[in-house]
Amino acid sequence: MSMSDRDGFIWSDGKLVPWREANIHVLTHSLHYGMGVFEGIRAYKTPQGTAIFRLPEHVKRLFNGTKIFQMNMPYSPEQIFNGIIEVVNSNQLEACYIRPIIFIGSEKLGISPKGNTIHTAIAAWEWGAYLGEDGINKGIRVKTSSFTRHFVNSSLVRAKASGYYINSILANQEVTANGYDEALLLDTEGYVSEGSGENIFIVNNGIIYTPDLASCLDGITRNSIIQIVKDLGYELREKRITRDEVYSADEAFFTGTAAEVTPIRELDDRTIGDGKRGPITEKIQKTYFDAVYGRNDQYKSWLTYVK
Repeated sequence: MSMSDRDGFIWSDGKLVPWREANIHVLTHSLHYGMGVFEGIRAYKTPQGTAIFRLPEHVKRLFNGTKIFQMNMPYSPEQIFNGIIEVVNSNQLEACYIRPIIFIGSEKLGISPKGNTIHTAIAAWEWGAYLGEDGINKGIRVKTSSFTRHFVNSSLVRAKASGYYINSILANQEVTANGYDEALLLDTEGYVSEGSGENIFIVNNGIIYTPDLASCLDGITRNSIIQIVKDLGYELREKRITRDEVYSADEAFFTGTAAEVTPIRELDDRTIGDGKRGPITEKIQKTYFDAVYGRNDQYKSWLTYVK
């Protein structure tokens, strides 16, 4: 189904509009220059009703992005928080992916965004496993991309910015064209950074490692997994990771709102561990899904119910 031709409603600049009427002008500044910030959020069907996972944290990161880019938001965090809930309810969604985006308008064109208005839209739709159910259960094949992740001083990597995803698209296109499921990107010094849309973890001798945040997104799912890892009693270390450390790891997995917890069974044609979802990955994955589906009261504070 086309993203533009659907029934339902989108929250656009403070009000719900019919899905097909949520349009922008072709000379919108963000369309040409890529300056915009967005979030990817999931809502899950739980026994207690539809629940949005870590909604306050996503709204906070969205507003941090507008601050980083000096985009003067016309709405408060509370208004966006409530707008997200309104979109889920108005579209009668039990489980969905939610996309709020802040972008620059079409009053003037040119590198400088000054003089343009700031606009907000929030959409939500049903969406399954990003890397496939087989990927969740059996693991995926990953290839290191020839494209390098952003250098910390070439952009502001703490914002989830629209334009940054050109780098991700190029990496993903490069590897999927050759039969792989996802890309791994290195930083400018050759250390492991992240996937095209995911953070990465590896397991070796019972210890769990993840790259520091120098060149990758401060993922909300990443932070959730770090908490789960500690709660399960495993040691976690944030450090620079080399590609050969991933090759020789016992287990590896990606994390992200879209990817959730997806095992990596192969990197650069080298089998990771036994070539399947490892036991520690499976335990972390189960705890994560129990949390998002409302089956573990230990993490109930991570859920915002829409009704």
